[in-house]
Amino acid sequence: MPPPSLIILISLFSVLSLSSSQPPPLLRTLIDCGATVPSTINGLQWIPDTGYITSGTSKNLTIPVLDRTLSTVRSFPLQNNLHRKFCYVVSVFRGAKYMIRSTYFYGGINGNDPLPVFDQIVDGTLWRVVNTTEDYSDGMASYYEGVFLARGKTMSFCIAANSYTESDPFISALEFVILGNSLYNSTDFKQVGLSLVARHSFGHNESIRYPDDQFDRVWEPFGEPVIPPSKNVSVSGIWNLPPSKIFETEFPMGRSSLRELRWPPVPLSNSMYYIALYFADDHNSSTGGSRMIDVSINGVPYYKNLSVTPAGAVVFATKWPLSGPTTVALSPATGSSVDPLINGGEVFEVIALGERTLTRDVIALEALKSSLQNAPLDWNGDPCMPLQYSWTGITCSEGPRIRVVTLNLTGMGLSGSLPPSIARLTALADIWLGNNTLSGSIPDLSSLKMLETLHLEDNRFTGEIPLSLGNIKGLRELFLQNNNLTGQIPNNLVKPGLNLRTSGNQFLAPPPS
Repeated sequence: MPPPSLIILISLFSVLSLSSSQPPPLLRTLIDCGATVPSTINGLQWIPDTGYITSGTSKNLTIPVLDRTLSTVRSFPLQNNLHRKFCYVVSVFRGAKYMIRSTYFYGGINGNDPLPVFDQIVDGTLWRVVNTTEDYSDGMASYYEGVFLARGKTMSFCIAANSYTESDPFISALEFVILGNSLYNSTDFKQVGLSLVARHSFGHNESIRYPDDQFDRVWEPFGEPVIPPSKNVSVSGIWNLPPSKIFETEFPMGRSSLRELRWPPVPLSNSMYYIALYFADDHNSSTGGSRMIDVSINGVPYYKNLSVTPAGAVVFATKWPLSGPTTVALSPATGSSVDPLINGGEVFEVIALGERTLTRDVIALEALKSSLQNAPLDWNGDPCMPLQYSWTGITCSEGPRIRVVTLNLTGMGLSGSLPPSIARLTALADIWLGNNTLSGSIPDLSSLKMLETLHLEDNRFTGEIPLSLGNIKGLRELFLQNNNLTGQIPNNLVKPGLNLRTSGNQFLAPPPS
């Protein structure tokens, strides 16, 4: 079996100029969930979440916290909300890559109930299961980080209760940070996203983040601190733009027992992974000779004869299969007398992006939502995807084109009107809107060629019945009783195969016989 595909980049200043990998102006949206006022923390501006979500309840923690963003949460009621999602919607630049980071600190907000386990979703793609139990027992917050492409002018991040959720889901903080074009640029973000498993700076004794990392990526410490004397490196041209601080320390692997590194420190699920390993060394130091390294992962050759220089080097794979415990082995290449070292590493799970609801259907549903005065609380994010978390009252098709096929909001206590744009939901087969207080006229629905059922009974619709309804050949049920409709009942609605009900209106004449 051939080794997995591997993409190698040796970053030398003489080959790559920094101008080719400079990120665009740094833009970030930092949301302090549940907060009521903005704040500045470590030089970064945080804003309340009220402009990004319309559901959930703001709660204050009653225990001391180290980070101000952990002192409040937004909580979402579990009762009657199983398989419903609650979404933050953030404006973004279409086509840009974003680091999305969600942070959770429980703080006992659900009293004696068990800590909730729940799903998080990005733009209709089921991303990760959130389980903060272990971190919270150690007094720590949990965070999840991923890299996703903005496929529209907004991106949605959703919290969702599943069958394993036992108490109210919550969130403490949410970040959207635009990344430079060069970062992780070997990944096809139109097809996949990256979900962070581990990011470490080897030999450091504390985390590295903003301002050392301009994108505020978190580089956790790994191993005993080792700061070599008179280390003189000047790293440049590495497309992922790791902070220079990770190269101030190193993890030497001189003794044979240390040449195999159990990293990342957690067992991995059977999947494909993006792996990036970072190296830099002052080969003019007193150690003598050049530092050449062979790298393997779980016994499979990863890269041979890697030349580590002061300008730095990174070796990375875009899709490398891993499962269970992982071992990174470094050894001197043939002819090299200098022991290997490593400075940093990142591992992401590669996750396939889910399908998305057809754009025209999304636009039509958003117009319907705007025309309703009290739309369901979970009408945010992608209407159909994931299918188990489709909007209340929405049924969708499966396959390459995700369409809305049923709209059932019977007895939901809705008020407002039906916009003409509902006719753009051209895959609709059934509309059930009875027993609400909807008003205004009935729009022209003749474009809904697939429509079989139209229930608008027990509302407050006014005006005449559109003549165009009679042109929908497949219509089998048309329930209009108990509204305030006037005028004549169109002759083309009185035909075999159509169950027509119109009693309780103010027609000028009874339906023709």
